[in-house]
Amino acid sequence: MPKVLIIEDDDAMSAGLRDGFEYEGYAVTLARDGAKGLRLASEAAPDVIILDVMLPKMSGLDVCRRIRGEKSTVPILMLTARGQEIDKVLGLKSGADDYITKPFSFLELMARVEAVLRRARGGAAAHPEAAGPRSFGDVKVDFRKCATTKAGLPIELSARELRLLEYFIEHPGEVLGRDRLLNAVWGYDADSYSRTVDMHVAKLRRKIEDRPDDPRHIVTVHGIGYKFTG
Repeated sequence: MPKVLIIEDDDAMSAGLRDGFEYEGYAVTLARDGAKGLRLASEAAPDVIILDVMLPKMSGLDVCRRIRGEKSTVPILMLTARGQEIDKVLGLKSGADDYITKPFSFLELMARVEAVLRRARGGAAAHPEAAGPRSFGDVKVDFRKCATTKAGLPIELSARELRLLEYFIEHPGEVLGRDRLLNAVWGYDADSYSRTVDMHVAKLRRKIEDRPDDPRHIVTVHGIGYKFTG
């Protein structure tokens, strides 16, 4: 299970991020100030850090500098206030991998998190923003805009569902085992999490299939996994 450290002092924001990441299958550690965040960056060994710029006890910029000063290469995504261009510049110069401006959608945040994680793993998978619009049946999906429609009506896909659909589209006709999907979409593989794939496929089918109980596009290959038929 991938681990995320969220360093954010706003209670509502940190709670919302915690719920969102836990829903997406992440183990979440929270810190409400920069000093604790710096300590947990070492102790919790996160796979990715979400770091607010404005924090009590130690600023996010200083936390980022200290983490990089310790030779850590953990991906860091900084949260900046609207219009604070200098924070973005200083954040990147301090060693952050990316930044996102408040307010933001959780879908966009997850897309950016997945991108920095894939770059950290060597860029084996393409970022959804690199993919162009695709369509199958009456479904159209624009990975650049994280927008999906069915029969012309918008449908909401989570970041994980969007990445899962992207991977299916990238491998039409291939029989994809659960372990392969876990590794490609979630970034880890473990037998105990194979049910995670089934649950997300079921959710995706309910949104894109005309008959989720008799799917046309994401077909079950019994005993192995799934196949995308377009």
